[in-house]
Formats: sequence, structure tokens, C-alpha cells
Amino acid sequence: MDKAQLLVVDDEPASRYGIKKALTQFKLNIQEASEGKQALEMISQLNPDLVILDINLPGMDGLAVLTEATQLNYSPLVIVITAYGSEKIAVEAMKRGAYDYIAKPFEIEDLRLTVARALEKLQLKEENLQLRSELEKRSGIGRILGQSSAMRKVFDLIEKVSQSDITVLIQGESGTGKELVAREIHHRSSRFGNAFITMNCAALPENLIESELFGHEKGAFTGAVKQRKGKFEMAHEGTIFLDEIGDMSLNTQSKVLRVLQEKKFERLGGNETLEVDARIISATHKDLLTEMEKGNFRQDLYYRLKVIDITIPPLRERREDIPILVEHYIKEFAERHNKEVQGIDPDALKQIMEFHWPGNVRQLVNILERAVVLAARPILRTEDLPEDLIIRSGFSEGFLDELMHLPFKEAKERITTHFMKEYLTRKLHNNQGNISHTAAELGIHRQSLQMMLRRLGIK
Repeated sequence: MDKAQLLVVDDEPASRYGIKKALTQFKLNIQEASEGKQALEMISQLNPDLVILDINLPGMDGLAVLTEATQLNYSPLVIVITAYGSEKIAVEAMKRGAYDYIAKPFEIEDLRLTVARALEKLQLKEENLQLRSELEKRSGIGRILGQSSAMRKVFDLIEKVSQSDITVLIQGESGTGKELVAREIHHRSSRFGNAFITMNCAALPENLIESELFGHEKGAFTGAVKQRKGKFEMAHEGTIFLDEIGDMSLNTQSKVLRVLQEKKFERLGGNETLEVDARIISATHKDLLTEMEKGNFRQDLYYRLKVIDITIPPLRERREDIPILVEHYIKEFAERHNKEVQGIDPDALKQIMEFHWPGNVRQLVNILERAVVLAARPILRTEDLPEDLIIRSGFSEGFLDELMHLPFKEAKERITTHFMKEYLTRKLHNNQGNISHTAAELGIHRQSLQMMLRRLGIK
């Protein structure tokens, strides 16, 4: 951000001068006020980003100024200055919306650290506003969201293959959105308006899969009390989506191959040959080339299915799309569950951005729905996220592997330091970066906590 606007409110000229001199290392435009009413007028006119406010002011005291300032449309961060031993007043100030407090006489370094944290919070707020602006320009196709180069390639392929009846094989890890891609291809094709039929080939045993795909005649097997149409028959003139086709048995694969080649099949237990005009889109999370080498997948079917191959990247490889997805699903779930959730805190978004996401978009969506349903505030915060996500997001891949190559003492020190950083960072997140609140929660002195944070390099 450019220079932040700071208003120093103190009735003692020497105190105002000392504060200004102590903060010369920061990029600040500093204004001064000597009493409460003047301060409120300047806050209304100047819209400062930050206010350093002495509680002991003549006439209108600092608490009254704080109360009115936090009710303005534009509310700055306020750091209050209290007299030594005035803990009750400091607590009251925090309740009324102060960002933090400092007790006189204070160390210059304490003032600088408090101001630095406040400026960092302001920077995060500004970045969040910029992000919101970018999200308004989000791009995607249908319900498939993304701006990354990898997803733009997926969008381009969807556009190109939609107007033909060519077979498409969609590959990608579980949870990446393979069915969404298949639906979008159907939606953009000339077959839109006719059926889109899905079949999960991993959900049923072989004998039931064939009945589901091709249907059966009455008496074809025990329990077949009447004739039943299969998925292919229902998909006539539409599209059939064969999900997890890598789990299909070799016997069933041969029958699907015949439908691809001849567009014909028979119901189980029947003699009548039926013709079908259905576009086939398939998907798998398995490596079908490896499955072919193992003898688990037919080579001729593979090349029939893979005329066009669309590979969806895992979420961890397109992290720039995560904010778009987060914004979209928070809004969707807030409307669905009638919640007043409007967005997400930058710190919580950072945790989501750093997570590995083994379950990809599906896992992200589930976590966001849970967070929205349980949220007690209009903005999601770190504590609204599952604990394992917060803890695991702090570990880089291969962290434990690195430790295995170290002597025991050094490895123990590394993991202890890592734990302390994770623990204290999370405590700070829970208290919105407030040192005083965090120290009180931990049961230690504020100065002790500041020393620990400096040693661990935590801002």
C-alpha cells in the first residue's frame, strides 16, 4: 500500500513529537490532534488508516472518541495509550473496538512493533479488497471456475469438442470436477435438451453394472420381475457419462466397445438387438496406460475412448484459482443455508491457499460448506476451518523426510521449533494478531510472548 494515514491524538505536544519521531522508519503521513472533538472531526474528514489515541484527554476523553470513531462508516484501526496500571481501562477500550493498547511509559520498540502489526493488518485488508475486485472479473465456463493457464486449456478444449460427437476421455484425480466437465460438454452440444445419463462404474459389482448399462428382460436373473431399460437406452440421442471407467471389468469393457463400434447392444436375457445413438464421455482417476500394461484395460477400448483427452489439473497445481472458488462457494452456501456470511479473512484464505488438497475441489467445497454453516460471524476466520487443515497446511512436503537425515538432537530441535511456530501462529490467528489477547490466553507476560515471536521470526 502507499503511505498510510496516521492520526496521533495526545494533549501533550512532547508526546506527539516523540511518537512521530519514533515512527519515522514507516511510510506514514502523520497528522496531529490535541483534544477529543478535534480528533473526531479529523477522523471524519481525513479517513485515517490508523489512530494512536491517548485515553486521558481534556473534555471529551479517549474512550468517548473511540466509541464514536468505531461507529463511523469509515472506521480506522485504533491503538490506545493508557496510564501505567490502568488495565481495566485498557480492557474496556478493547471491548469498544480498539485494535491494541500500550501503557505509559512504553518502550519505543513496543510502539513500533504494535504499529507494524497494525500496518500489516491494513495491508492484508487492502489486498483482500483488491482480490474482491479481481473476483468480480472471474472467468470460467458454467460451474467450472478458474483463471489459471491450465484451466484455460481445459476451457478451450471444452469449446472445441462440444459441437461434435467425438468421444472424450476426461482424466484427473478424484474431486477435480470430471463430471462437471462432461456436463458442460453436453450442455454446449447439439444434444443439449436430450438426456445426460451418468454411470459410476466403480459403484456396483460386475453383474449389476451390465444390467445398469444395457438393461434386462423380465426373468433374466433372480429378482428381474419386469423389463428394465439400461443407461445406454435412456441416453439415446443424448450423452452417457461413464465415470471411473478404469474400474470396469474386461468382460463389460468388450460390450461397451461393441456399442462404440456398432452402436448396438442387447438387454440381459434378451435376443432383440437394439440400436442406440448416444455420445460417450468417460472419465477416470487411474492411469489407463498402466492398467493396460497390467492387463486390466483393453487397448482397443482405450483408443476408442481417448479420441480427445482432457486432463484436469489437481487443485494444488492451480492455486491461483482457489480464491475464485472460495468466493463463489461461500456466496452459494450462504444463500442455500440462509447465513449472513459475506467473505473470508485474509489469514484464513492464506491457510486454504497453503493446504495440499488431496481431495481437490470436492474437499474444498465440503470444508467451505461446513465453515459457512457453523460460522458465527459474517467473515470466515481461521478458527472456522477444520483443525487438521490449519495444522497440516504449515508443513511443507518432505518435512519429515528431511528430519530423518539429521542427528536426533537437531531433528528434535527442528520439530519443536516447527511446533512452536504453528502453535503460536494459530493462537495469534485466533486473536486476530492481537499480542495482548494472545499473551493473556497463554498465561504469559506480553513481553515474553514478543521475545518468543521475535526469536521464531513470527510477525
